[in-house]
Amino acid sequence: MSILSRLERIRDKDATLNQKPSDEPNGNNEPAASAPANGGVGGVAGSSYSGASTVEDDSDALMGVAADLIPLSDPLLMQEGETIVRPALGSNPPPRDNSLALTDTDDSLDPAFAGDDLRRYFRHKHLIFDEVLGSLDPRLWQQPQRDAIRDAVSKAVADAVRSQGLAPDPAEIGWLVREFTQEITDFGPITQYLDDPAIGKININGANEVSVDRLGQTELLPVSFRDDDHLLSLIRRVADIVGNRIDSKVPLLDRPLPDGSRIRAKVPPISPHPTLTIEKTSGNPFEAVKRQQADRQRTDTQPFAQLRDRIQQRLVRELDSNALSNNPDQLRTQVEAQINNVLQEERVAMTRAERASLVTELLHEIIGLGPIEPLLNDPDIDEVMVNGPYQVYAERKGKLELTRQRFRDNAHVMQVIERIVAPLGRRVDEKSPMVDGRLRDGSRFNAVIPPLSLVGPTITIRKFARDPYTMTDLINFGTITREAAQFLQAAVEARLNIVISGGTGSGKTTTLNVLSGFIPADERIVTIEDAAELQMRQEHVVRLETRPANIEGVGEVTIRDLVRNALRMRPDRIVIGECRGAEALDMLQAMNTGHDGSLTTGHSNNPREMLKRFETMVLMAGFDLPVRAIREQLALALDVVVHQERMRDGTRRVVAITEIVGMEGDVITLQDIFTFEQYSVDEHGKINGRLQPNGLRPKFYTKMLEAGVKLPMNIFTPRAVEGSQAQLDRAS
Repeated sequence: MSILSRLERIRDKDATLNQKPSDEPNGNNEPAASAPANGGVGGVAGSSYSGASTVEDDSDALMGVAADLIPLSDPLLMQEGETIVRPALGSNPPPRDNSLALTDTDDSLDPAFAGDDLRRYFRHKHLIFDEVLGSLDPRLWQQPQRDAIRDAVSKAVADAVRSQGLAPDPAEIGWLVREFTQEITDFGPITQYLDDPAIGKININGANEVSVDRLGQTELLPVSFRDDDHLLSLIRRVADIVGNRIDSKVPLLDRPLPDGSRIRAKVPPISPHPTLTIEKTSGNPFEAVKRQQADRQRTDTQPFAQLRDRIQQRLVRELDSNALSNNPDQLRTQVEAQINNVLQEERVAMTRAERASLVTELLHEIIGLGPIEPLLNDPDIDEVMVNGPYQVYAERKGKLELTRQRFRDNAHVMQVIERIVAPLGRRVDEKSPMVDGRLRDGSRFNAVIPPLSLVGPTITIRKFARDPYTMTDLINFGTITREAAQFLQAAVEARLNIVISGGTGSGKTTTLNVLSGFIPADERIVTIEDAAELQMRQEHVVRLETRPANIEGVGEVTIRDLVRNALRMRPDRIVIGECRGAEALDMLQAMNTGHDGSLTTGHSNNPREMLKRFETMVLMAGFDLPVRAIREQLALALDVVVHQERMRDGTRRVVAITEIVGMEGDVITLQDIFTFEQYSVDEHGKINGRLQPNGLRPKFYTKMLEAGVKLPMNIFTPRAVEGSQAQLDRAS
């Protein structure tokens, strides 16, 4: 419903109310005063209440409408469901009668500007809307001086009013200039609500329905857009600011912002009217984005950046292709020579430090991975996440941080993705917009490109240490205790079948890599992975990797195919990087047919859920097996579940080591050998705790002894753990 329609209903409702006698006499025992002749605001369209309302003339709060509706005096009558119609910030409490109150805090506002004057204002604004914005110089939108913009808007408003034959009073002129200035410099009708810390969400459902969530309540705002095209222009502006596209071909926008806010928008044809939802924190969600853009713009316009781009284009044309692939030293020499040539030709003065920085950046662009190459070389960074060209996050010591690295545009990100996937024989395009792979050092790589990714091309790289972690490293990190590590080493040497469970990023693959290091060197190991990343130190290792289908849709090789083939390769151990589908059935069959000592990982929240997931994965093989039969296979095949978590403080810890005991009825019985006990959380948020034994000897302890693996019984008692720790502390 438009603003004019709401005001007409308000006027009709006031007229009806004023015809009824008042139940409350005033102080002079006379009927209550009726609404003023010029049109007081006594109700809100769509509501079932009545009462008084005011309009406060606060120049800092009134943005987007000429006047704001003020909530009624009785709070119990204000609400209709959970929706409240209220004014902009700064409104005074309403008087008890039905008069219209205005303050005189702003000289540009006329106290009589209400009722019919308010309707006339909106009519004038909409009449001159296109003419005013169309007459402004497009370069004005990049004008940093607000006074210059306001002067230009004032002239455009005066010309438009004159051409339309309108006669607005000075108050209307002031408000028109203010609102049209906001159309250029800010976000039009919703500008003031973006800065309101009490507002958590702004909902725009078409041009005439704007509401906010303020302190847990939904409030209908007395603002509107001229039409759907006006709202579309705002949505496109928002999309441009956050670096996204939205139109009839890409009609959906869903983008998180750096401060934790989120933008969601829909446009036709998937929605009959444009809609925009802004989930915000306490501040304006676009301020952080604008700061990022300003930084990027300053960087891109620097002479240094422009010079770098020119030299890079010249290097790509002229460099010897053999130098690019075979000889880094020769490449550096050629890069330095080209830089010297360009500097001499263009007579550019550059210090030695600037020259060295330029050489490094160009080498990253030519033979590295561009802006993210320094992050990959940083030993403190475990993971790099590229969310489009302008957002690059890194996980440093368990904590995510937004870095200063940037790509030029989407094409720049795509160049880096192509550079990664080309040597792997894989492709990424609109027909195949997702790709997994590995870097030369074994780091895991994933990329998703539009149209699946709405923020532009994305890259996720999970780094692996150049020197694989050892169990000593995990103990020093606090991931596991010495006693639990000793127990797991004995379990691997005794050829127990082990599953490492946990959530994404909990360190499952790292732990799998560490445990596989305990496999004796005289055994034949076959590893099976989607993207090969295990770094086995033994010599007798066969590494197998899956392959996606080619462009004709044929030639795919799955993990299940590789597991079946591995059984024909006379393996002593089968290590599966991650079990996530029908290959679970083949793995269980291998474990139950003499291939003991196998290891794998899986996603779950705890050991019990890991077994439930195995049941589901076995059923994915397409065989109609009874659940009890599947559980019996699991109980016979698996021996130990090691569960790992990424804690709130960013640390990764083993939180449970659980034995699969057997079956009781239709239920698989489990027994926790070690569990994590949390003691406290310090003032820095660090979790203090320890992986403690539960005092239970595992059922397979006899199997360990039969395999010739000796494990002292006292490691299963908490007292022994405490004593050994005390001895270590005294020794250190």
